[in-house]
Amino acid sequence: MSNECETKKTRVQARLPRKQGYVPRFLLDESPITEVHAFWIAGMSCDGCSIAAVGAKHPTVEQLITGTIPGLPKVILHHPVLSVTAGAAFMKAFHAAKNGTLGAPYVIIQEGSIADEDIAGKFGGYWSAMGADPETGQPIPTAHWMRDLAQGAAAVIAVGTCATWGGIPAAAGNITNAMSVMDYLGKDYLSGLGLPPINIPGCAPTGDNITETVASVLMFLAGVGPLPEFDELGRPAWMFQSTVHQGCVRAGNYEEGKFADQYGQKECLVELGCWGPVVQCNMVSRGAIGHNGGCMNTGGICIGCTMPGFPDAFAPFYKKPPGTLVSSTISRQTGSFVSYLRKFTQRKGNRTERWQQDREVPSGWASVNGVTPAADKFVGFFYDKLKRMGTEFTPGSARQKELQKSASHYLAKGPQTAIAAE
Repeated sequence: MSNECETKKTRVQARLPRKQGYVPRFLLDESPITEVHAFWIAGMSCDGCSIAAVGAKHPTVEQLITGTIPGLPKVILHHPVLSVTAGAAFMKAFHAAKNGTLGAPYVIIQEGSIADEDIAGKFGGYWSAMGADPETGQPIPTAHWMRDLAQGAAAVIAVGTCATWGGIPAAAGNITNAMSVMDYLGKDYLSGLGLPPINIPGCAPTGDNITETVASVLMFLAGVGPLPEFDELGRPAWMFQSTVHQGCVRAGNYEEGKFADQYGQKECLVELGCWGPVVQCNMVSRGAIGHNGGCMNTGGICIGCTMPGFPDAFAPFYKKPPGTLVSSTISRQTGSFVSYLRKFTQRKGNRTERWQQDREVPSGWASVNGVTPAADKFVGFFYDKLKRMGTEFTPGSARQKELQKSASHYLAKGPQTAIAAE
């Protein structure tokens, strides 16, 4: 217990070496950039972000690594699972980048949080490692790869909540002192392009969020596009500026005060423990893979996995958030009236003018009552008054009749009279 308490008090940061290795020259020097190396480093992770990335559709990983996107350099991906080489052959490019002999620009993509290797080192071990030191033969912690490669990287991209904020490995009670890339590199870190770490949160992120961000950064690197817009925490602003609730397919039920009390129902999931109204994420609007799926789209609640406070700030999961005591009560009080107005407008929009005049709906699919209820007629009178207010261009108005007068006059003469007149 004492060791754990001491760990919690320690704030470890990467001690970036002062020796300058290869510093890439960006934009158009002697010739356009045709290739960019991408070093994928896995820390305290479940590999879910890798799975999400290979499922991306717009663009695909295949399009990035084959260089088939016009204007973008080809990505040489060094991934510990996806690469066809292994052992020393796989690690060769990592050592070249570290020693400044790679001779090409590169980016770092970190998956998983970064553990405090000083803790494991005291016991002669490591938390997460990749490759071996050529002099000692000992495994090289992935945290040290981040430390050694970051100074020469064109960009450092943290993928997934573990890498961006610390995530589950950094949750209360952890013994690894796990941290995010931002925490590890420090506030003053800037890449070769002058960028702080770029953060793509999610557990796991939508695959398209990963590949689209990488493509956008590559466009900037190659000098064919502007620097993408990032928010104050380094997230792609166009992806994380809105909340889950704002794009949720169930949000309309919230306004009408309709809430699900068990899973499988179509109403709003807030009272089942959904944090969507406060969580910045585009999962429901973009979908999990190929614009399909995504938590609330398939009946699941939002547990806040894209947020820096996850998981502790949103635990315990599947419990109604305290804020719903206020928001749900207000929604129920106003929602019944809002729901009636929407249903009224929907019923009115589901009738043609002819059906209303005939008081009959000629549908062979079901027996539809064509008679407008008295309450709807009363509300409709004032509704139409408000709808027509401020404009003279409304159906059946004097202005419309005036504009159609010549055509109506032509038809009123009858076919023979009209022909003779011509």
